[in-house]
Amino acid sequence: MAPRYLGEFEQMVLLATLQLRDEAYAISIIKELEVRVGRSVGRGTLYKTLERLETKGFLQWKAEAGSPERGGHARRRFRVTSRGVAALRESRDAFQKLTEGLDEVLEGPA
Repeated sequence: MAPRYLGEFEQMVLLATLQLRDEAYAISIIKELEVRVGRSVGRGTLYKTLERLETKGFLQWKAEAGSPERGGHARRRFRVTSRGVAALRESRDAFQKLTEGLDEVLEGPA
């Protein structure tokens, strides 16, 4: 099977989704990215990325009934598919191979 390399932001979104487990909703993913990596993300950017990841088969979502606090509006809970996990592994492995022998440079002073 051909490698399924991911872009940096795609990786971050998939990893944040995995971190959140059953609480992976759009707003919680945005907050996770802000807290863990200090990256501020707009809703439009996130939704486009979620859509792209779904199209690639790396992510799925399930609609949940809306609550009174949300005015009855449904929300989508996201989960990373096994194909998405495989793509993350391939990306991680590629970066590990590229960084071999560079510890002195990467861990030294900037």
